[in-house]
Amino acid sequence: MIESKIKSVIRDVPDFPKPGIVFKDITPIMMSPDLSNEMLDHLVGMYEGKGVEAIAGIESRGFLFGYPLAMRLGVPFILIRKKGKLPYEKISCDYDLEYGTATIEIHTDAIGHKKRVLIHDDLLATGGSAEAAARLIEKAGGEVYGFNFLVELEFLNGRQKLESYSDNILNLVGY
Repeated sequence: MIESKIKSVIRDVPDFPKPGIVFKDITPIMMSPDLSNEMLDHLVGMYEGKGVEAIAGIESRGFLFGYPLAMRLGVPFILIRKKGKLPYEKISCDYDLEYGTATIEIHTDAIGHKKRVLIHDDLLATGGSAEAAARLIEKAGGEVYGFNFLVELEFLNGRQKLESYSDNILNLVGY
């Protein structure tokens, strides 16, 4: 099963980025081309022929599997980046962090009218960045097809913020 293989390599890093947090480090996955390809094959199987018209990856770990998945599905890949990182005309969306706010952006020409977009990221925790990405997709004229995460920290209930955009919220590993 793919979940047990992924869990066997994800590393817990205690007290990162601050005391009391146990960080789920996915970087060991990148050290295994076989597991990375198996994960990508699994993701393709989840979405092939399901009507996904574009994939949006949230900076930066959402790019790791989001872009290869888009290539394999033959659909455009949309970069969702932190403010100030994209060179062309942009659409922005602000969202709240634990301490303060952040802004994410996409290019104005990234999404066609009513294009069905799958939002991909490495981790679903509290859901703030994924919810902001969904608002950004809609602001740009797209429709949120669903959400996909490599890891979901289920005890933080982040999916509750996303359910108003889509009930198609999937992960490869849940904790």
